[in-house]
Amino acid sequence: MGAETAVQTFPALSLDDQRLLLALARETLTAHLSGRGLPDPRVTSAALLVPRACFVTLRRRDSGDLRGCRGERVARRPLVESVIHMTVASAVDDPRFEPVRLHEVPGLRIEISALTPPQPIRPEDVVVGRHGLIIMAGGSAGLLLPQVAVAYGWNREQFLRAVCEKAGLSPEAWRRAGVRLEAFEAEVWGEAES
Repeated sequence: MGAETAVQTFPALSLDDQRLLLALARETLTAHLSGRGLPDPRVTSAALLVPRACFVTLRRRDSGDLRGCRGERVARRPLVESVIHMTVASAVDDPRFEPVRLHEVPGLRIEISALTPPQPIRPEDVVVGRHGLIIMAGGSAGLLLPQVAVAYGWNREQFLRAVCEKAGLSPEAWRRAGVRLEAFEAEVWGEAES
């Protein structure tokens, strides 16, 4: 993912696009958890109709603690649909947590990360704060979003070790032959903290 690798570009997400997706994620949480099904948004923004992978992260407003995070690394549907599906998954399908309950929704802060397609990268080319990482070896895989390394204050090697551990691999697995390392970038935005 250096100068020799082209990164797919997407139409820029406007502030209005970002606000719409956050509002849609909140509407999705409320609708799904109250048994009303999923919203059927009518969007015209080209940027929201392009197939794009995303992650949706839910945090408790009072503490900032993680409450759920799910996503996909490969684009399977338009971004607007991906946000709907990953919002539901983050609320009810994160194996680290009990499913979110409807009464919790007002106390949650939503963050969305829209990803570029992953590309192979050499460990020495990883830029903390710019790249998210995916590591794959055998049947194991792990992914960390770019903002995770920044939040923990990790350097490149700590980030590489952490993505290995996320995959259930030894912390030094990134140094081994036969291990596939990929990077992606992300546009990240969320609801205001308060």
